[in-house]
Amino acid sequence: MRPLPVSVVLHHVRSLYNVGSFFRTADGAGAQEVVLSGITARPPRKEIAKTALGAEDSVPWTGVDDLAAWMAAFAAAGGHLAAIETTTGAIDLYDWTPTWPVAVLFGHEVEGLPADLLVRCHVHVRIPMHGSKGSLNVATAGGVVLYELRRKYRAAGHERQP
Repeated sequence: MRPLPVSVVLHHVRSLYNVGSFFRTADGAGAQEVVLSGITARPPRKEIAKTALGAEDSVPWTGVDDLAAWMAAFAAAGGHLAAIETTTGAIDLYDWTPTWPVAVLFGHEVEGLPADLLVRCHVHVRIPMHGSKGSLNVATAGGVVLYELRRKYRAAGHERQP
């Protein structure tokens, strides 16, 4: 299976267990990399390893100190930036047609992504919520988004079905 042309960006994700879960999901979905910025912890950390189960060693990752600069470089190289955030005007995940390669940005568990990063994104994408809560745990949201992207990538004919 070809790597999924997706960069998973975690900015100010405070829970090391959430970070580990993202690594494990990125591995399972075949994402090409994980980018860690802000207060997001970086391996090696036992809390990350507990939920990543070794995926922190198999998924390429990088830590960036200036996420705005990373985003500018990614976009300049032809990448598409997608904030996974419930904002006014956000597109429903199931209606979104991603442009490849894409970076999906996830923010702080309570505060989300800061406004200065949101304005740099090409699109805001929301996961439809049908219950009384307005959002999912950030790592759970990551799983939903990454596997939907894998499905869309396959449906677009970029890979053969197993």
